[in-house]
Amino acid sequence: MMLLKIIEAKYISDYIIELTFNDGLTSKVDLKDHLHGSIFQPLLDIQEFQKFSLNQWTIEWANGADLAPEYLHDLAEKQLKELSHS
Repeated sequence: MMLLKIIEAKYISDYIIELTFNDGLTSKVDLKDHLHGSIFQPLLDIQEFQKFSLNQWTIEWANGADLAPEYLHDLAEKQLKELSHS
């Protein structure tokens, strides 16, 4: 099984980031409803949310918040399916 990682991340708008994974999947992911817990609280400020960077596996923010690439991949697939059914 391939270890998933994000190889490219581009801010789109609001809480949407376009992610490209090493398995070839590229998708826009809306994280607005997925920023739970105190570590993500500062990211509810859109100015702070936009300041993500790419580490060797996933996207992260300066305050230490990050999201597992597997979680983001599942979310990307789920949101793609929802778009295709609307």
